[in-house]
Amino acid sequence: MSTLRFEPILTPRQVIEAGAFGGNYFGVDVGANLDAYKEVFDYHFKGLDTSLYLGETYKPKLNAFKIRSGMPYEYWVEQGWMHQRDPYGWFEWWCKYSMGLRGEDDDRQISRWQNFAGRTGRWRHNIYKKIYDSGDWTIGKRVQQSLLHWGYAVNEEDFADWKMMNNKQ
Repeated sequence: MSTLRFEPILTPRQVIEAGAFGGNYFGVDVGANLDAYKEVFDYHFKGLDTSLYLGETYKPKLNAFKIRSGMPYEYWVEQGWMHQRDPYGWFEWWCKYSMGLRGEDDDRQISRWQNFAGRTGRWRHNIYKKIYDSGDWTIGKRVQQSLLHWGYAVNEEDFADWKMMNNKQ
């Protein structure tokens, strides 16, 4: 059991409902039998339009910020960032983790989340600095879309926390 802090603001379902992964996170062909994901789909996405997570092609218009965000699946595979248990990657791992499934990759995945979207994560810091400098909450759509993929939504409470942490009052 990991002792690392892992506290996404959103659930996997909320991420999909908000508009993430261009509607095809689980639609990427990795040779997996989608029947093996029935439990994950039923747990998280029951009643949702399957085109929000099983589409055959990436559709930026389905994303919350209506832009393309993220690298192609092949890139992630080439980098060696996929774990055998979770061939679709981080979001698949998170879906299973939130169902109570634990595995050998937990610490690595939680550490990745912390570094990306956690309280001191680089992209969380990046977006709040942009907002602070510009006063524009709609700035950095690509960063905000990417944070959404990691279960994080920009919000005023965390912005106030960021300002205190960075002496920006």
